[in-house]
Amino acid sequence: MRKYTVNSEIYDLFKKGSRTYFYSSIFFPSKVRNNVFILYSFVRKADNLVDSIPQNKEGFYEFKNKYEDGLSGRKTNDIIIDSFIVMMKRVGIEKEWVKSFLDSMEADITKSSYKTMKESLSYMYGSAEVVGLMMGRLLCLKDGHQESAKMLGRAMQYINFLRDVKEDNSLGRHYIPSEILEEYNLSSLDYNEALSKRKDFTAMMKNEIKRYLKWQKMGEEGFRYIPKFLLIPIRTASDMYRYTASEIYRDPFVIYRRKVKPSVFRILVRTFLNVIDIY
Repeated sequence: MRKYTVNSEIYDLFKKGSRTYFYSSIFFPSKVRNNVFILYSFVRKADNLVDSIPQNKEGFYEFKNKYEDGLSGRKTNDIIIDSFIVMMKRVGIEKEWVKSFLDSMEADITKSSYKTMKESLSYMYGSAEVVGLMMGRLLCLKDGHQESAKMLGRAMQYINFLRDVKEDNSLGRHYIPSEILEEYNLSSLDYNEALSKRKDFTAMMKNEIKRYLKWQKMGEEGFRYIPKFLLIPIRTASDMYRYTASEIYRDPFVIYRRKVKPSVFRILVRTFLNVIDIY
């Protein structure tokens, strides 16, 4: 697959970071696609810094400081940051959205667990909902789409929490609120704890997937604001997250055996079917 007119570092970072987003985003028109690549390379680079083992705290704060320097008009000589700031100003991405995103990334350095759903929702606002708002600006959507964009971002983030339990355990992070676990007599999402309380763990996972599906449905209500030629990649990504959720719902313990992701073939087939359905 050929590379598009976007910097190779941005292209490669996005491609390595998210199979679903990458292979669905390549079906955007070229101008929109390039902006999407810039956006996701920016958020992916910040996320990679706080998710690395060992955690690259210094790298994250250097990234954050460079962004703030760039926002003040200084060249950072970081193609990802400089490209993002140029695009940010051109399409009207709010500074407060970026601040909220960086605050949530910083929370991965300073906070390892969440007691209440309110706390988790605050994290998800910065890590995912504002990215939905940014996408709305990239797509030049009319007012009215914002709440749906936030909900779709929230839903996708939450299924990632459920999918990535094993990985997050290894990082010492626990995004599913402890108040939820307590409802099911679970002290943690450690594999041995889940295995010893199989029925409770299974019930918890299935009910949290239902929560995700409720948020996703609310998010997809915003599809009516998106022109057909821009909807295909977004609908495909949403479909692939639903696939991930269905796999986990069918066998919640799959999250301890492998990272559930759709294949490239499945993504491309779903894209083709969405083209047929939408047009």
